[in-house]
Amino acid sequence: MPYQTIHLEFTGEIAMITLSRPEKRNAITPEMIAELFSAFQEVEESPARVLILTGAGKAFCSGMDLEALKALAEQSLAEQREDADRLARLFLRVWSFPMPTIAAVNGPAIAGGCGLATLCDFTIAVPEGKFGYPEVRIGFLPAVVSVFLVRQIGEKHARDLLLTGRIVDAAEAHRLGLVSQVVPVKELMIAAQILAASLLTCSPVSVQMTKKLLCDFAAPEINREIELAAAQSAQIRTTEDFREGLASFLEKRAPHWTGQ
Repeated sequence: MPYQTIHLEFTGEIAMITLSRPEKRNAITPEMIAELFSAFQEVEESPARVLILTGAGKAFCSGMDLEALKALAEQSLAEQREDADRLARLFLRVWSFPMPTIAAVNGPAIAGGCGLATLCDFTIAVPEGKFGYPEVRIGFLPAVVSVFLVRQIGEKHARDLLLTGRIVDAAEAHRLGLVSQVVPVKELMIAAQILAASLLTCSPVSVQMTKKLLCDFAAPEINREIELAAAQSAQIRTTEDFREGLASFLEKRAPHWTGQ
């Protein structure tokens, strides 16, 4: 099917999804989320055995689109919860995708973009890549991703990133465990293709069952925690600090927090 915000292509048994809004640093919109779900289903039903996820242009993904952020302030609590559930389903879909996934991170991966990049099984990044969850700096909550982040890098490192909202470079992301490998820009797609080719030498049944087993280990707790995280994500959007943080971000000024 034709896509407007992403590009899907197949090369033999390797599928590649490219986030294709380079003029907006591949920012996430509701349309992109819907298209990603469709593309994931298309890949799953294809002969592909490995999926590569990357971004067009100089960024991997900058997080939520500004227009989408503006719309958040006008939503009801029920609509806020629906939006939070939608993002939770997307992250869960990436994390539990039945075939190996490789993120080829060609530039900054921030907030929701960081989630997409690091929830893949393998994350290969260029030195210019940036990673982080700056939600607390705009009165928001990195709720859903925290469920996975604690498991990926441990609670101490997760608290560091989530409570400070700081952005780290690819080298530190590699040290923390968010990134599998750092390679020069010219070698990014080569490295992703080499890894994909290596995965294709393994038994398809063994790889699929191994990944399913790993997901099944954590699924009961993950599902329970995502429910809590989505509820908290919707709840914080009703606070004054969220409205002020969002307004200050869009207006490019310092926020004036009230703590309410």
